[in-house]
Amino acid sequence: MRDAHGGKRSEGGTGAGAPRSSGGGPAPRRDRREQTRLALLTAAERLWAERGIHGASLDDIAAAAGLTKGAVYSNFAGKTDLLLALMERITSDRTRPGFCDELRAAGEDADRTGRPSRRRDADDGPRRLALLLVEFWLYGMRDYAAGWRIADWYAERRARLAGELEPADGIAPADRAALTLALDFGLAFQHLLDPARVPADLYTTGKTLMQAPITPPNGS
Repeated sequence: MRDAHGGKRSEGGTGAGAPRSSGGGPAPRRDRREQTRLALLTAAERLWAERGIHGASLDDIAAAAGLTKGAVYSNFAGKTDLLLALMERITSDRTRPGFCDELRAAGEDADRTGRPSRRRDADDGPRRLALLLVEFWLYGMRDYAAGWRIADWYAERRARLAGELEPADGIAPADRAALTLALDFGLAFQHLLDPARVPADLYTTGKTLMQAPITPPNGS
């Protein structure tokens, strides 16, 4: 029998494999809930990157996490809520725009033709993140309720970056932030498709050009 979080429980109501606190009692319900949420988010991240958001149902995600569909609805209001929670999870530690830093680190393992090394194949985080961001964007374009919430996420990112910039060459910080994000995502997607001709370190050059004040030709 399974509880509201999708975990198995015994006739006495305590799961046979339930973790216990250091004091010997059952782990708090909140801890079990967090474990369930983490399992669902991890499964959603993998399946949505592999199959797309419309290619993996909530049933698929629950099964991949070893849970029931009821566990999904006891933790998330629906697919959009799960999507936004995943979006927040994978980007919450990224205080600067984008993931080109991660791409450059992965690029250090690539040979001169741009082909990834075995280690990069084993840890394909940048590619998975790019696939998820594209899926999020497409989902938001097709679903109005999700779209405005995803747009708010982008707006928050732009505002954070704009706070670090100064007006330059008549371009407001907010506009410079929007252009920088466009460079970040656009260049990353190009690099993942064609790493040999679009190296990840090109991002540094582009960001410098985008954010640095332009000096007039006469030096005045």
